[in-house]
Amino acid sequence: MIPTEDASARKREIEEKLKQEQETLAFIRENLEKSDQLTKGMVSILSSFESRLMQLENSIIPVHKQTENLQRLQENVDKTLSCMDHVISYYHVAKDTDKIIREGPTGRLDEYLACIAKIQKAVEYFQDNNPDSPELNLVKARFEKGKESLEAEFRGLLTRYSKPVPPILILDAIGVDEELEVQEEVTLEHLPEAVLQDIIIISGWLVEYGRNQGQGQRVHRVRMRGAPRTRRGPTPVHRHRSSEKRRPSPSMRFYSSTILYDFMNVYFQIRSNQLDRSIKGLKEHFRKSSASSGILYSPAVQTKRKDTPTKKAPKRPGTIRKAQNLLKQYSQHGLDGKKGGANLTPLEGKDDVLDIEIDSYIHCISAFVKLAQSEYALLSEIIPEHHQKKTFDSLIQEALDNLMLEGDNIVSAARKAILRHDYSAVLTIFPILRHLKQTKPDFDTTLQGTAASTKNKLPTLITSMETTGAKALEEFADSIKNDPDKEYNMPKDGTVHELTSNAILFLQQLLDFQETAGAMLASQVLGDTYNIPLDPRETSSSASSYSSEFSRRLLSTYICKVLGNLQLNLLSKSKVYEDQALSAIFLHNNYNYILKSLEKSELIQLVAVTNKKVESSYRELIQQQIQVYQRSWYKVTEHLTDRNMPAFQPGTKLKDKERQAIKDKFKGFNDGLEELCKIQKGWAIPDKEQRDFIRQAQRKVVSEAYKAFLQRYANISFTKNPEKYHKYRPDDVEDMIERLFDTSA
Repeated sequence: MIPTEDASARKREIEEKLKQEQETLAFIRENLEKSDQLTKGMVSILSSFESRLMQLENSIIPVHKQTENLQRLQENVDKTLSCMDHVISYYHVAKDTDKIIREGPTGRLDEYLACIAKIQKAVEYFQDNNPDSPELNLVKARFEKGKESLEAEFRGLLTRYSKPVPPILILDAIGVDEELEVQEEVTLEHLPEAVLQDIIIISGWLVEYGRNQGQGQRVHRVRMRGAPRTRRGPTPVHRHRSSEKRRPSPSMRFYSSTILYDFMNVYFQIRSNQLDRSIKGLKEHFRKSSASSGILYSPAVQTKRKDTPTKKAPKRPGTIRKAQNLLKQYSQHGLDGKKGGANLTPLEGKDDVLDIEIDSYIHCISAFVKLAQSEYALLSEIIPEHHQKKTFDSLIQEALDNLMLEGDNIVSAARKAILRHDYSAVLTIFPILRHLKQTKPDFDTTLQGTAASTKNKLPTLITSMETTGAKALEEFADSIKNDPDKEYNMPKDGTVHELTSNAILFLQQLLDFQETAGAMLASQVLGDTYNIPLDPRETSSSASSYSSEFSRRLLSTYICKVLGNLQLNLLSKSKVYEDQALSAIFLHNNYNYILKSLEKSELIQLVAVTNKKVESSYRELIQQQIQVYQRSWYKVTEHLTDRNMPAFQPGTKLKDKERQAIKDKFKGFNDGLEELCKIQKGWAIPDKEQRDFIRQAQRKVVSEAYKAFLQRYANISFTKNPEKYHKYRPDDVEDMIERLFDTSA
């Protein structure tokens, strides 16, 4: 029973679930029907909307296209009108700019350049769009006129405002490092600031829009030397100005890639003339001021100087003039046999002029370097970079050539003087050569990048001066050796010969120019003029680069050579004297003068570089001559000896022969003493110390011998008139010897 009930219950449950599912299915079907109805309604609505939208689109699109076409047409009309206005303006450019172009850029450069820019644009338009238009020729002519006016303005500004630099400013610039207590840069303003800015603008425009090669018009070629390789230039003396703010912008295209800048030719010609005039003005100023005062005065900086507002006067001229006068005395004497003193007076004026010329030339060399540096600084702001060096090369040529020509004239004059055996001419070369070598580093830096021929001018002049100086030094040494032995030229009193004083004075001048003289002599080393072992590093370099120690050895060797030649010549000259004692006094005086002169100056240290025994050698020579002189008294003192005299006993009666022998002794001594004193009284020993030494030594020898002689014969009666033979007391003899070498006694 139980299973039947379960089955009935399960059946009822299944039937209930089936009924529920059927109800659900009916509900879904009902909803699907409703959804289908809604879908059909929506499709109907959308179809209607699409239809209406297509109708609207078909109506509006043609209208929109018509409107767009109308707007495009309007824009084209506006653009066409604008272009027409722009094109029409090109036809009026010539007329609109005519007045300004005719009046020129003076006083309104910016406005003038704006007009030129308009003309340039018109030229470009007609060339591109209507090359056959007569308007093209008109605006081209107007452009050329404007460009010529700018070139004329460039030339005019440079000509009007380029002035020579005042000599006072140049002197301050080249002397500022030495003279001013407070180091302060001296500014060389070549052009006013406003003028310079206008020139820079015009230059920039001419560089960018210069003469067109394709137009077949005049072509100005710039004749300049050299080609620049580097941008490195000299240190400017004046401050750089800012030139970028007013340079024209490159808004227009170039006429041609091969433009020739004739304005650079104008620039270097004008500035070259002013550079040369500045140096000539300095030379004239120096000549006038030196002739009147001997020193240079610069009032521009007097408040900045110590003590006095003057520039230091070179100490060279006085010493050179003194040496030249003495040396010319010797040279003229050697030529015509006359003493130089007679010609001394007229030489003074010539030497003064020569000194002024030397100092003027030295200052002009320094001025050239400073002015050239200043010119390069100015040029670098105006001339295009790739043309700066060759323009600078051309600019400095005239002034540099004039300076080199003047230097060549100095060398030529020195050579002619050497041919006349006027060896003092070498003294004029020394200060110039020294200054040239000191200036050479700045000179080389300033001329860096110029043509090789330009850079080689100063080294060539230095080499020429060194060669000429070396020749003069060598010939002077030979002339000392070969000075003729003439009796009329010998001092009668045996004093120092003028050849000795001239030679020593000449050598003393070399002390102020040791390196310069050493370089001169070094130029002769490779010719075996001097037998000096060379350092390998020295043989491989030029003469100007020898070490200072080597130059010092060369100069020491040269001085030893001159002294050796002088000693040989003095020995030869001394043989002119017939009296050997006077010959000894002559050699003594000269040797002593040489030694004292060496000791009083630095010559002794210089000679000692190659001859360390020079001092002892001369002292030995002096002592030898003193001994030779003392032998002249033997003929007096020999009468005071007992030679050939028998022994005498006091109180013994003398024979006539014995009495006569004693009388002869006294008489021989008296006569010999009187004769020597009379002769030697007129001789000279200028050195008081040596004079006193020789007197004292001779007085001691003679006085002691005479006292002993008198003592031996004091108690011997050999004459009835003793006062006849015993003429001098020992004190009298000493007084007579004390008056030797003194004509006033």
